[in-house]
Amino acid sequence: MEFRPIDADNHYYEPLDAFTRHLDKEFRTRGIRPVQDGKRVHLLIGDRANRFIPNPTFDPIIVPGCLDPLFRGQIPEGVDPASLMQVEPLRAEYRDRDQRVAVAEQQGLEAVLLFPTLGCGVEEALTKDIGATMASLGAFNRWLEDDWGYNYRGRLIAVPMLSLADPDLALAEIDRLLERGARIVHIRPAPVPGANGAARSLGDTAHDPVWSKLAEASLPVAFHLGDSGYNRFAAAWGASETFEAFGKTDVLSRIVVSDRAIHDTIASLVVDGVFSRHPNLRVASIENGSDWVHLLVKRLRKQANQTPWVFKDDPRDTIRQHVWMTPYCEEDFHALAELIGVERILFGSDWPHGEGLAQPLDFEKELAGFDDEEVRMIMRDNCLELLGSGR
Repeated sequence: MEFRPIDADNHYYEPLDAFTRHLDKEFRTRGIRPVQDGKRVHLLIGDRANRFIPNPTFDPIIVPGCLDPLFRGQIPEGVDPASLMQVEPLRAEYRDRDQRVAVAEQQGLEAVLLFPTLGCGVEEALTKDIGATMASLGAFNRWLEDDWGYNYRGRLIAVPMLSLADPDLALAEIDRLLERGARIVHIRPAPVPGANGAARSLGDTAHDPVWSKLAEASLPVAFHLGDSGYNRFAAAWGASETFEAFGKTDVLSRIVVSDRAIHDTIASLVVDGVFSRHPNLRVASIENGSDWVHLLVKRLRKQANQTPWVFKDDPRDTIRQHVWMTPYCEEDFHALAELIGVERILFGSDWPHGEGLAQPLDFEKELAGFDDEEVRMIMRDNCLELLGSGR
């Protein structure tokens, strides 16, 4: 390629003190607590053990891309799916930013957006304690500044986490993040926890000051796959209510939960008029695939026909204008481009996760049929547009 791509879905592996190094003492027993049990380490979050990540030390860790065939549904006949799992000692580049820059250079990448691994499962475990949620995410963002920075050497764009559970504290955190150079924030694709076990839509007007500040600051929002609490719906069908990334999973729960969280997240923003009230807001769906968007557009358009007073604009046009997304490699990229526009498709490898690509630039193999300009848009330019002017 005559350009260097920007990977919109990269990860690090957090150390055990990522949520505790800067946590206020008031929340030490209400946030995350690593507990040694013989040779194993477990995490207590709130008042119970958390199984989102089976080994929170990340050592040993899964080999990048070893589960790619499993997630594509392309396991060779006669091969035991369990045999695909491979592990190795934790690599330096998963924790050290200078080492990571060197690896990105070797991989041919101009820059990467860095998302949490363990962090994608913390908020659900704290949904009943809004104070601990806000304190823990704030502490995490301060750790992120220590270890990675928000735009390190113009190559590593680390994504801080933001919760809307307390809108006033969220506004204060946005101001702090902007002062420190954050380029994008992550918000969990899920209902927003409220007091006394209640919840709010992301589109609730209580969050308008937050959306307004993000839009005015040209700070985009990423909705990354994680624990959105949707296993409670699987539990209604007899499955476990607890999400475990690599634990024993009820097969029916995979179908019940599937991509509902991101489907409902974007629906809430469109139906509740967030983009109409904040026309400069930009959001991205990261590592949620894209097959869901076809069904969502169909449902929204039908509803717009039935209740036109709710929708200021055609829902498809709203999504095309405001939503970027990283498709899974096994999906139909051309159908997605026809639906939302090629300018809204992002390259994301999920490296170094086991279900991602072994080499990030293998993503280009999925772009057969796109011309050179379109390939450049998907692999680089669309991400620059999402991030706004400059990097």
